[in-house]
Amino acid sequence: MNYEADRILNTYLLFHYGTREEILAGSSLEGIGAASFSDACFRFPVATVTDTFDLEKGPFSRALDLGCAVGRSSFELSKVAGEVIGIDFSQSFIEAAARLGMDQTLRYRRYSESHLGDDLFASVPADSIPERIRFQVGDAMNLPSDLGSFDLVHAANLLCRLSEPLRLLKRLPDLVKPGGQLVLATPATWLEEFTPTEYQPEGLTLDYLETQLSSDFDRQTVTELPFLIRDHQRKFQISTSQASLWIRR
Repeated sequence: MNYEADRILNTYLLFHYGTREEILAGSSLEGIGAASFSDACFRFPVATVTDTFDLEKGPFSRALDLGCAVGRSSFELSKVAGEVIGIDFSQSFIEAAARLGMDQTLRYRRYSESHLGDDLFASVPADSIPERIRFQVGDAMNLPSDLGSFDLVHAANLLCRLSEPLRLLKRLPDLVKPGGQLVLATPATWLEEFTPTEYQPEGLTLDYLETQLSSDFDRQTVTELPFLIRDHQRKFQISTSQASLWIRR
């Protein structure tokens, strides 16, 4: 068993599909301030779709979910788009998302301490249409040339994990149809282990995006979206991701 890979996969399945109660269960946070966490902290993969895109302009023909991880946002996009492509670099993430789409539920592990824990089930969200989604392994910096263009392009918590983010940003004008919408959400946690310093923004990330995208896109809204990730019952990561909406000219 590849313990570390399994642990990361299980952590992301809980992050994407766990309820507030499931994420906090057994945690000392329940008695020392869990109530201070808003419900928004537990719906991030949904919020990056529903709280950022202008979905009233739908329905849409095609949507692309880059860095889709275990697929929660892709399932959300399937409610509004006739075709959804979810792409992630992780084979295990893509396999889990595809299995969930086929079987409707997927067993995974929630950790209490170390490898100890209990089993939960991820479920396909109500009203999603799994048959509209195609999950595939891919590199956001080297996407297939035949992907075509999309009405909606979504990339959440991906940008600051790329070794050369500019390679993705330069491809985006070809991926988004004129009048189409692009959402980039990032906590801007730029670390050299992921992105060498010479490829990181020199200033604020939003200013960097404006510089790189403004010739082809108009920025619309910027929203701060919180999220909470459980490692085990005594270790949680709370962050915010800055989600910006752009319209392709």
